[in-house]
Amino acid sequence: MIFSASKKLTVNADSGIRLLRRILSASILTVAIAFNLILFAGTPPAFASLTDDRFDGTIYALYAGNGSLVPPKVKLTDSFKRNKPALLVFYTDDSSDSKQYAIVVSQLQEFYGREADIMPISVDSLPPQPSPELTEPGHYYEGFVPQTVILDQSGKVVFNEKGQIPFEQVDDAFRKVFDLLPREKSLPLKRRVVNELNVELSK
Repeated sequence: MIFSASKKLTVNADSGIRLLRRILSASILTVAIAFNLILFAGTPPAFASLTDDRFDGTIYALYAGNGSLVPPKVKLTDSFKRNKPALLVFYTDDSSDSKQYAIVVSQLQEFYGREADIMPISVDSLPPQPSPELTEPGHYYEGFVPQTVILDQSGKVVFNEKGQIPFEQVDDAFRKVFDLLPREKSLPLKRRVVNELNVELSK
């Protein structure tokens, strides 16, 4: 009889220990879930932004809606061989100025892409030292993004500006290269908003 009571006491103690372990495991799991929810709820979401210097991806596809610009379809040596004007735009994917200027470069391709070679050049792809070769884009890079360089049919630099340049300023340079009428003597180009990032130019 004493042995039976002792056995019952041992069984009850084992059950209590198992119950205690279950409660402890459930408590640890609950704390872990709560901690993860607090951690992830406090982390700001990663949204692409036109106005910061954060890497969001390829800016010409993301902000200009024109993934066809990168990588460039031709090399500068090809432009020299064909006596074709070239537009070099030096940029980085983590520069807010480059992000915003990508839209202008896409507009320039729309108007001049058939007659000139439009070449956005990521400065990350350039060698550390400037190239002495005129046929290498690194020869024209001056350590700033964005930087816009236009070479005419003979390979001469006819335009070299840093920062975000208005479409009209680059358009004026191209008009001289192609011997087109000045803007004031031709049909005016007015910007039409397509969406919050892209604009088109229309007559």
